Amino acid sequence: MKSKSRLFYKLLLVILLFVVGFVIAAVIFPLSNLLCTAHKARDHRDALKKQWICWFSSILKLEITKEGILPLHSSLVVSNHVSWVDIIVIGQYLPAYFVAKSDILSWPLLGFLSRQAGAIFIRRGDKKHIMETAEKMVWLLRQNRNLIAFPEGTTTVGDDVLSFHASLFQPALLTKTAIQPVAIQYLGDAKSLAPFVGDDAFVPHLIKMLELEKIEVRLSFLPTINVSGKTRIAVSHEARNLILTRISNADLPKQHPST
Repeated sequence: MKSKSRLFYKLLLVILLFVVGFVIAAVIFPLSNLLCTAHKARDHRDALKKQWICWFSSILKLEITKEGILPLHSSLVVSNHVSWVDIIVIGQYLPAYFVAKSDILSWPLLGFLSRQAGAIFIRRGDKKHIMETAEKMVWLLRQNRNLIAFPEGTTTVGDDVLSFHASLFQPALLTKTAIQPVAIQYLGDAKSLAPFVGDDAFVPHLIKMLELEKIEVRLSFLPTINVSGKTRIAVSHEARNLILTRISNADLPKQHPST
């Protein structure tokens, strides 16, 4: 009974969170664009997006053990991909624009919120659209914005890292932007429940996540990769190898989790 009450309470909070998100995206963002300079409007949007993600993290009861140093300058952040929860895990630590599959656009409300938040959507197999996506990524990196991408192109159960799509690294080479590899590992009960793979639907998976008392995650910011003189294939292999090496190390560092 207690667990059902907790789930019902969390669901109410999530519904409220999405209502707030809709108001932010549909009302506050446009007002900010009208009343502020372009630079200040972007800063306001970044701050609101980060705060919204932090609220989501609190509802999910994320317990994150963070290691490594966050990027000091704009970076292309690349991570292994296990779940939609990855976005909440990484997004609360730095303001960024996510590079996501166009499938998200069909998700109720989330598609709208993602679009209004400035997410860049990739339509696989469409070369013209991929080129347009690369141009958007280049523009944002030149504006000193962080980009977060999942170069595997799909999710896994978290015990391996699939080959990276090297094309996602080209904007970093063109703008001479450092690449920040990040490794995500779900621990405890979340290790088997967090993966969002195959035919999983968002709402049932969200409920499964809310049923957990906590979601334990290890988030590792790995050494940045300097792109000077390197090809996109070379840096994609380097980033993947760093992440794979980290998740292959099963020893949890003795650090206090940050929530």
